[in-house]
Amino acid sequence: MLLVRDLARTDACGFVLPHDIVDVGFDPARHARAARALLNEAYAGGGGDVVDDETWWARLSEDEEYDPEAVFVLEQASSGRMVGFAQCWTSGFVKDIAIAKTHRRLGVGAYLISRVTRHFKAKGLKTISLKVTRDNPSGAIAFYESLGFSEAEV
Repeated sequence: MLLVRDLARTDACGFVLPHDIVDVGFDPARHARAARALLNEAYAGGGGDVVDDETWWARLSEDEEYDPEAVFVLEQASSGRMVGFAQCWTSGFVKDIAIAKTHRRLGVGAYLISRVTRHFKAKGLKTISLKVTRDNPSGAIAFYESLGFSEAEV
């Protein structure tokens, strides 16, 4: 299902990261492999595709909507371990997003969506969107709805 968030009617701020979590710039050489591993961990139970990092990176980095500024990484400061990742297209579509199981329900996901929202609001976009399977086992639909997303009219 396609979920959409109206950027004109929603607050782009308000979420802070938990202690020891930092928002870092995306560095493909440093983050690409860890990002795919995190996505594969998140999608292993359903809700997304599990693929190898080389195939994924080639498809991602060659896409015309790829922009490294629209890729967001959250790390645990003390270990450097990636705990959150979002990759978006320049059109405002959240292509992939994942939070490490150890960091779910701590505000990391809400912060990451807030970060994506601020980025695209600054770019002048009116909406952001993402797809989620109706049977997503992680409770993603309720989570996104709590952040102002609603199902798009088809």
